[in-house]
Order: sequence, then C-alpha cells, then structure tokens
Amino acid sequence: MSVVTIPDSLKEEYPFEPKRLKLSCGFEMSYVDEGEGFPVLMVHGNPTWSFYYRNVIKKLSPKFRCIAVDHIGCGLSDKPGSKYSYRIKQRIQDLGELIDHLALERFDIVVHDWGGVIGLGAALQRFEKLRRVTILNTAAFVDSRIPARISLCRNPLFGKFLVQGLNGFAGPAAWMSVKKKPLSKTVKEGMLLPYRTWGNRRAVYEFVKDIPMHVSHRSFNDLLEVENKLLKLRERDVTILWGGKDFCFNLHFYERWRRFLPDATAFRYLEAGHYVLEDETESCCEAIYQMADYDED
Repeated sequence: MSVVTIPDSLKEEYPFEPKRLKLSCGFEMSYVDEGEGFPVLMVHGNPTWSFYYRNVIKKLSPKFRCIAVDHIGCGLSDKPGSKYSYRIKQRIQDLGELIDHLALERFDIVVHDWGGVIGLGAALQRFEKLRRVTILNTAAFVDSRIPARISLCRNPLFGKFLVQGLNGFAGPAAWMSVKKKPLSKTVKEGMLLPYRTWGNRRAVYEFVKDIPMHVSHRSFNDLLEVENKLLKLRERDVTILWGGKDFCFNLHFYERWRRFLPDATAFRYLEAGHYVLEDETESCCEAIYQMADYDED
C-alpha cells in the first residue's frame, strides 16, 4: 500500500496533523481531529477527502471539535487495493467504529456526495446522539437518475480503465465541480493529491461502481435501509446548503430532499457547483458555524 503524505506546498491550506485508527476491517483510517468543544463530524464523498472541509475546520475549530474523516482508500487513509469490500455497508461500519472509538456522546454531522449515505447511515444508527445535520449536494436514497458522464465511468468494459488508468473521474471533477471560480493551483493539487496513481484511484472507481441503480445491485438494500430511516431527521434541526449548478446532484435531488425534510432550513446557491464549499466558501462556513452555535434554549 502506498503512503500519501502532505507536501510543504499544501501545509498552509491543510495545516492539520491527522490521527489514525485501525479498524476491524484491518486497515487504518486517517482523520482530522482539531479544536475542542461540541463535536462536528464531517464526511466527504467521491473523489474528495478531508481536504474538502479544510476551510470549515479553520472556521469552527476555535470553538468546536472538528472531526473530518478520510474513507478507506481515500485521502491519507490506507489504500488496500483488492483486500477491501468498498461497499456502502462496510463504509458505514467504518465510520461507526470511528464515532464509537471517539466516544462521541452527541455530535453534529456535515455530509457531501457519498458522505450523505455513509454519514447519515452511521448517524441514524446512533440517532439518540445526533443533534444537527448539514446536507451539502448529496443523496441518501434510491434514485434512477444518473448523469451520462458517471454512467460512462460505470461501463464494465472500459470504466475501470477510464477512472483508474486515465484519471477520468477525479481529474475532471477538479474543474467540473466548481462554477463561480476555478480552483487555484494549490487547491487543485490538494484535491488530487491522494489520487495520483492507478492503485490510489481504486476507491474512486469502486465508489462509482457501487452506486445502486437496480434492485439486484449488491448495495441496493443497504441504501434502501438508510432511505427508510431518513424521515427520522424531521426530529432534528437540518440545514441544506446546495450548489444550484451541480452537474451530478441537480435540482431533482434538491427537491427530493425538500420532500423528505420540508421543515429544513435550505439555501440554494444558484451559481455554485458540486463543490459548493469551494464556490461559496465564506457563506457556507458561516452557515455551518451558525448551525453548530445555535442556542436552542
């Protein structure tokens, strides 16, 4: 397994000293654990890593405990190749082990992209500990919609070669996922750092392959299990921060969340893309801060 380390060029953007936890699956998860106070757990998607939450961590960590994970195969976590299942069920279990290891009595959660089903899947299993939720362009329910570009990456004939060999997923995401301003050279380097080789892009491809589009898919029931619990979130404070020009999680998915959670506080940034934290950094960071800081008494 190759080891990814933070180069000096990224230490201003990502000035954290991640910790590691050996999971029951046999591999080590890297995670950021910065600051003290009420815990805010941040769960990334594909093809990002905890780097995506760097600005949220900087904003919140003076007052809150910020925990941002790297899924197995992603970021600075172990890259296990074929020795790991890469399924939704396994990833929910991994995150749950981290939550339990950290002995979080109560926590808030922020989820994006694949972090939606993984983060909410683990949090809903510990519902009594869950306080507030922030949803960023994601889904955690069964749906028949899939962009043609992503469908192409799932093609059994050349999807693996396209995603792992040609970096045809993480690479294009670095420019397709922002709409208001291109990523700076340094930020782009950070986003792509863990995914520079064929082997290190295994998880990127496996995420795409694990999207359940049919009842016969191996992870369909695992996704459905999460969906069936989503209405419980109506008992919690939820904020939705949504990039309106997302090529993947578009208006259709936003409207589905509004039907699941009609009382959620929702902000649609009409000019922002999938990486809404990049296009609307200041506004989103402030909204997440206010969500965590809200005094319900």
